[in-house]
Amino acid sequence: MRKIGFVLSFILFSSIVWGQEVSILDAETGMSVSNVAIYNKDKSRTAISDFEGKSNLEAFSRNEKVTFKHISYETYVTTKAQISKRGNRVYLYLKPEELQEVVMSVSKWEQQKKHVPQKIASIDARSIAFNNPQTAADLLQSTGKVFVQKSQLGGGSPMIRGFATNRLLLSVDGVRMNNAIFRGGNIQNVISIDPFTIRNTEVIFGPGSVIYGSDAIGGVMNFYTQRPSFSFTDSLALSGNVNYRFSSANNENTTHVDFNLGQKKWASYTSFTYNSFGDLVMGKHGPDSYLRNNFVVRRDGTDVLVENDDARKQVTSGYDQLNFLQKITYRPNNRWNYDLGLIYSETSDYSRYDRLIRPNSEGDGLRSAEWFYGPQKWFMGNLQITKKGKNRFYDGVKLTTAYQHFVESRNERLFQEALRFTTKEKVDALSVNLDFENKKIGDLRLYYGAEYVFNKVNSEGSQKDVETNQTVPAASRYPDGATWQTFAGYVNGEYQIKPNFTLLSGARYSQVWVDAQFESDFFPFPFDEADIITGALTGSMGFSWFPSANLQVTLNGSTGFRAPNIDDVGKVFDSEPGSVVVPNPDLEPEYAYNADIGIRKNFDDKVVIRGAAYYTYLVDALVRRDFTFNGQSEIEYNGELSNVQAIQNAAKAYVYGFEFGLDAFFDEHWSFNSNLTLTEGIEEDDDGVDSAARHAAPTFADVHLIWQNQKLKADFFLNYNGEIGFRDLALSERSKAFIYAADSNGNPFAPSWYTLNLRSQYQISNALRATISLENMTNQRYRTYSSGIVAPGTNLILGLGYAF
Repeated sequence: MRKIGFVLSFILFSSIVWGQEVSILDAETGMSVSNVAIYNKDKSRTAISDFEGKSNLEAFSRNEKVTFKHISYETYVTTKAQISKRGNRVYLYLKPEELQEVVMSVSKWEQQKKHVPQKIASIDARSIAFNNPQTAADLLQSTGKVFVQKSQLGGGSPMIRGFATNRLLLSVDGVRMNNAIFRGGNIQNVISIDPFTIRNTEVIFGPGSVIYGSDAIGGVMNFYTQRPSFSFTDSLALSGNVNYRFSSANNENTTHVDFNLGQKKWASYTSFTYNSFGDLVMGKHGPDSYLRNNFVVRRDGTDVLVENDDARKQVTSGYDQLNFLQKITYRPNNRWNYDLGLIYSETSDYSRYDRLIRPNSEGDGLRSAEWFYGPQKWFMGNLQITKKGKNRFYDGVKLTTAYQHFVESRNERLFQEALRFTTKEKVDALSVNLDFENKKIGDLRLYYGAEYVFNKVNSEGSQKDVETNQTVPAASRYPDGATWQTFAGYVNGEYQIKPNFTLLSGARYSQVWVDAQFESDFFPFPFDEADIITGALTGSMGFSWFPSANLQVTLNGSTGFRAPNIDDVGKVFDSEPGSVVVPNPDLEPEYAYNADIGIRKNFDDKVVIRGAAYYTYLVDALVRRDFTFNGQSEIEYNGELSNVQAIQNAAKAYVYGFEFGLDAFFDEHWSFNSNLTLTEGIEEDDDGVDSAARHAAPTFADVHLIWQNQKLKADFFLNYNGEIGFRDLALSERSKAFIYAADSNGNPFAPSWYTLNLRSQYQISNALRATISLENMTNQRYRTYSSGIVAPGTNLILGLGYAF
């Protein structure tokens, strides 16, 4: 009997070690994949997976390369030894073209993208890893469809269809990031989102107020972070990634690590990223006026203007950043899902670069000795409970609760002045969303829900004498303790009239409350409070039509709104040297009316052409205009006599534009894609005076030629921005001549520019990946429109990633 037991044990051991039965599974679902072809390099040894996704690798040697190939999946190459280490399992990923692409942004539930009339741009985790962006702002810019402005290196303010800042909405994992102090000027909150943790980004072009409420006028940017992965076995599954990136233009050093722990019913995902960015170096070839010829240092208690040894180096533009993400998912069965997410981001102090290069009134020096933001901090705790399953009123319900805490500050000291003025803001934001999915009424699929958001603003001001180190209170930027809240309900319907014709329509009503108490300790306000109660009704209707299988036509009409927030109602700040913005409690929402049409033509899966045209009309626009304060048109602010301005419903605006795209697939290795965006915008004030819209971006385009095989992907591409001449420059931009080039008449304008770039990624092994990119190969010196900081010169980017 012992001999029989030994023989059986030997046979079993041999079958495991030498035969090595392998299970081939879908990486997303864990389901078995049948009919997978398995072969070695010269195809002298082959196998195929059975109905249960299993196959025996007995014919293959332990360390030879084994290829797994399926018509619907990405080809995968490994060895028997590696398969053994991973529990005799091989996970395959669906090819992108095999996916029926779904989007989450339009209804907060999965919808077929082909049924949605709005234009939506998506970028997944694999594309993000290939682009390897420094920040989430750079990620948006890499799509070729979103324009990004930068006042400093630690920034990035997206512009979409002529709108920006508080007329665009940011959302993370279904939670709105816009808060009560999002301003009309350029904002940098998007850099708080870590690109390493994003699994998918979706950008909606045009109003999205039906689902997202206030601020969603020009578009919505949704960031969905990584989800924890469950184990497909009874044992604990551990996986993770370690990444390093270096960029030569700003001496960047970035380190990232994440790891996933998974069981069948629960899973955990943890991520850390640390960025260190040095001073950014601009290109060689371009306007000399962009050079950083001098800067201010403080020596022996005195501000001194010193010459910059390297005028291309943008001194004091560098900063550091830390990001942390923790997500835990519990799935007791197929109907219930509990998701907890914790996100924290913090920067170091970082300079507002455009303020540090502003010349003084005499033109022989610099105006500011210091102008920097204090650490930008953001925390979000998000609990989401999802239930799926048929019910009388829904097929799916999702409860999302979130708490966010924002911290930011501004610090300014004029050249050779002792007083540094500081304002510090904190915002606490609570939100509750209840969203339902119902697809029980024939071909009508309904989405409906409610939202409540509450924001409280704490603001304080101080001034410090840098010579005596004495600090005393000063005017705050906002009324301390001010609140902003909204309650809304919405319904959205998708009706498939015919298999080739889908109608999408929806409506939302939002009620908004603003309450701010004004103290007269520093300014004799002519009012004690701002108490605004206002409502807004918005709607949308559009269709997606396929006249033929390879032709899609979309048409969409929608409205959007933005209710006044605390920044509009109660702000006191210097909008620019010599001007001060004061509170205005008499404000109403602004409304946008939009129409757009799109077309997409597919030529035999070889060439795809995309085009869209849109028109948006904005009424009661909240804009900054001259104002009086206690009957005075000028008051003293931070020691300087300043012109008085305020946010007012004092303008109309219209924006129109065209968007084009072309994708071509030459063979399995070569492909081509390009994008072109043209935008025109006009603002008209109450006096009928027209001027260019500030956030209408110049014509911009990108062209990509891509080659790839199983291991290597290379992208040679061109980025282009058109010129904005002096006559087409917004009035507010003309006053910032120091950030623009001068035309032949000495007037400021934004020159056109282009860059040539090469990006590549090589899969060294199943676990090790390297990226090498060379940006701005011809070393152009340029500024993107309205930006304070000059873009990088030639930039070598090296990245290394290891997956375990």
